[in-house]
Amino acid sequence: MRKGLFVGLTAASVGVVYGYDLSTIAGVLLFVGKDLAIASDSQKGLLTTMVVIGQIGGALGAGVLANAIGRKRSMLLILLGYTAFALLGAFSMSVPMLLTARALIGVAIGVSVVVAPVYVAESAPAAVRGSMLTAYQVATLSGVILGYVTAYFLAGSQSWRLMLGLAAVPALLLLPLLLRMPESARWYLLKGRTDDARRSLLRIEPEDNVDAELAEISRAIAEETQDRSGGGLSELVRQPYLRATLFVVALGFLQQITGINAIIYFSPGLFTAMGFHGNFALLALPAMVQVAGLAAALSVSLFLIDRMGRRPILMSGIALMTIADIVLVAVFANGAAHAGGLALVFGFGGVLLFIIGFNFGFGSLVWVYAGESFPSRLRSIGSSVMLTANLTGNALIAAFFLPMLQILGGAGVYTVFGLLAVVALVVVYRFAPETKGRQLEEIRRYWENGGKWPTPLDTPDTSDAP
Repeated sequence: MRKGLFVGLTAASVGVVYGYDLSTIAGVLLFVGKDLAIASDSQKGLLTTMVVIGQIGGALGAGVLANAIGRKRSMLLILLGYTAFALLGAFSMSVPMLLTARALIGVAIGVSVVVAPVYVAESAPAAVRGSMLTAYQVATLSGVILGYVTAYFLAGSQSWRLMLGLAAVPALLLLPLLLRMPESARWYLLKGRTDDARRSLLRIEPEDNVDAELAEISRAIAEETQDRSGGGLSELVRQPYLRATLFVVALGFLQQITGINAIIYFSPGLFTAMGFHGNFALLALPAMVQVAGLAAALSVSLFLIDRMGRRPILMSGIALMTIADIVLVAVFANGAAHAGGLALVFGFGGVLLFIIGFNFGFGSLVWVYAGESFPSRLRSIGSSVMLTANLTGNALIAAFFLPMLQILGGAGVYTVFGLLAVVALVVVYRFAPETKGRQLEEIRRYWENGGKWPTPLDTPDTSDAP
């Protein structure tokens, strides 16, 4: 178990590089105009959107890449690419060069957000798989906080190049750890490499469990591939996996379109609209908000997800987001930028509650469901499809949040986000299964059975439990 935990946590730590990039752009946007001609909201939106466009490309190719060369090698390529493209952005001498660097770093991030959760899902023991998958969100949040704090300390010198270049540091630190990790045993078995799969399992499972685990995975893969084309996108859009595909696509899209990155990307503009001023208010306050979000994600990862289950946590988080949207609508409707005092407190509190709700629910659970909902041969491709939907929502937020804020005002924007949160709550209530404690192969049968647990598996087998 301890070996499995170490493998899962190391893979999840790849989320740090994603989180750093999410938040550090907020500081870059404040200062990049002094060297490069980027000043208008549309230009700033383009700089942010280029990363998302790259992420969509990376997400679309990630499943094919992970199935072709393996999960571990894919993650190593991610870290090398992230290092190179971060430095390219730091040394950019023109707007086109910077936009190219941002698009390329987006590709690396897009691949990472697919492959890392897949690797964790396939490598972590079932009893703690939920915790390990939410650890990816914890790592992402840690990166977000790191990005804000870095931007804050570099704000005095307006060193936007250093903000971008320092992104290479967490990637380089993770490389030696990932080199020590085993490849996914399920991937080895998909390639017919049984001996390699056994050696991989021996590195994360007690020896007494390895043969039984190997036999179960082999049986499930043989059953999956019998009389089927095997691993293609076409399988995702027809029965029996169409329902699972629609569910994770909807979940991924709703996670973004409900507004999380409107806060992370554009927090300085949002806090300015509320009436906050100065580098501390525009960069340090968002970092403090994300610390609360990190605490929420840690509570889910360490204490709740493998005890309470997935559904109640996800629904509770979305409900908190909805309440936060109502608070922010009230703040903006009463003229937050001019009210001061109590309005600023409520405005900050609304953002804080939204971040806590998101990281308690959507932020932690989307990756869990993406990692659990598909059979082995479809898992990376299914995660790619989910992330593509997720990033489509992300791109819409990156491109249109600032214009929406100008046209609709804060009250109008957060009314839209609140309505979308209600839609998300309905979707989760209607379609999300409870997968706590179930093996990946068992969860596969739920989707194959039309979204119902087959009768013999309705209650997990606990005959060997102590």
